[in-house]
Amino acid sequence: MLKKIDKLLLTNFLGPFFITFGVVIFILLTQHMVGFTNDLIGKGLDLITLGQLIYYFSLTLVSLALPLSILISSLISFGNLGEHNELTALKSGGISLPRVMLSSMLFTIMLVFVSFWFNNTVIPYANLKAYSLLYDVKQKKPSLEIKAGTFYDGIPNYSIKVRYKYPDGKALRDVVIYDHSKGLGNTDVTVADSAQMYAIKNNRYLVLELFNGKSYSDGFAENAAAAQFNNGQQFAREYFKHTKLVFSLESFELKRLDESLFANNRIMRNVNQLTKDIDSLGKTREMMNKDNEKYLSPYYRFHFQHTTMIDSIKKINQSLLRKWQKDSLIIAKYQKLTLQKNTIDNALNRARNVRTMTQTRTQIQENLKKDVNSFRIEFHRKYSNAVACFVMFLIGAPLGAIIKKGGLGIPILVSIIFFIIFYILTMTGEKWAKESYVPVIYGMWSPIVIMFAFGIFFMQQARTDSRIFEADIYYIWVAKIRERIKKIRKK
Repeated sequence: MLKKIDKLLLTNFLGPFFITFGVVIFILLTQHMVGFTNDLIGKGLDLITLGQLIYYFSLTLVSLALPLSILISSLISFGNLGEHNELTALKSGGISLPRVMLSSMLFTIMLVFVSFWFNNTVIPYANLKAYSLLYDVKQKKPSLEIKAGTFYDGIPNYSIKVRYKYPDGKALRDVVIYDHSKGLGNTDVTVADSAQMYAIKNNRYLVLELFNGKSYSDGFAENAAAAQFNNGQQFAREYFKHTKLVFSLESFELKRLDESLFANNRIMRNVNQLTKDIDSLGKTREMMNKDNEKYLSPYYRFHFQHTTMIDSIKKINQSLLRKWQKDSLIIAKYQKLTLQKNTIDNALNRARNVRTMTQTRTQIQENLKKDVNSFRIEFHRKYSNAVACFVMFLIGAPLGAIIKKGGLGIPILVSIIFFIIFYILTMTGEKWAKESYVPVIYGMWSPIVIMFAFGIFFMQQARTDSRIFEADIYYIWVAKIRERIKKIRKK
């Protein structure tokens, strides 16, 4: 009997889960892709490239979508059970609330392990594919778009201007083409009354079919006779009724870089790789700490050589010494003051060098520390995001049993509130951990512990059929407080 009930309860949970998971992925993906709209529009991307971007970015959002989907689906499923008095019937039959939650809880625990495997294996691969492809798309030149009244220089070594472009996008009027391929400036010009524009060879080449025009060429002479005749230059003019110019569109194609160039980013590493990266960065910090004394010691371990300084002063000020050579007191006093001044200047210069060196190495140390914290955050995130699935179920299921409302109304509102709280706590913890305000383990796991405490509290309230979300109980409390206030006033 219980096995049938478990199957019914699990089915009641799985339906809302898969639906909400798809909706959450769609919403998060839409919000995520909006930030890249300017990088995608006007690039002439094919459907395969766009499909790859959407697919890989949707994979990267699974770790964030799973906890939210579990929270919403558990609220909806157990809210439906409470709304139709099915929970009451199960409790009256001697089945406790934890036992009712058992089948759904086991499925959620399975999702915890699946989520960790996904975070550790699939998401780093998806991040590598998605962001490397996005970088290549950003570097890609915008698609060919010749506008009327402006010069278009998107084609290498050419500048094209048309006075009017017909609505079909192919017919042009009053075309001017400057050829800069020789590197001599505007020496080669082609002018045509009209033109027809179209692409060939799978859009690899652009053809401009020109009508009724002229070509001008003003370049250096190729032979001595022409050079003598035209002062070293020659001029050519050609009339045509019909000609074709073919331009290569190779520069407009999407060029892929080697993905290994992006592989060292922390979001593209798994747990084992992150562990090695953290160890190597830690050793680098230790080496820098050991080298501090070696780099700074030459500036403050300095023994001043009096005789050397005095000899240098004598060489520089020979004229003054000759002038005052009869007065030994003046010479001695002058040497003493000069020596003191040079000593102070030397000390100040060394102090400035020490300060500059210290500031530079301190900044490097701070950056290294932030890098280590960032890699540790990514390491703990792979575990914390997985555990968050179970914590969200522990909040959603008791809340649904307490609220006793199914559907997409109150459960969605409550889910959004708690997920926002969890998201704010997570972002705050990550920021504090990165800046070393708190240890990384505290910053990453404190939100999980806080939400787990909420789940335990709601579980206890649900087991005792608490009415904390019903307005009547608060009206009763207010009425009792008013009665006590009246009694106090009478006394």
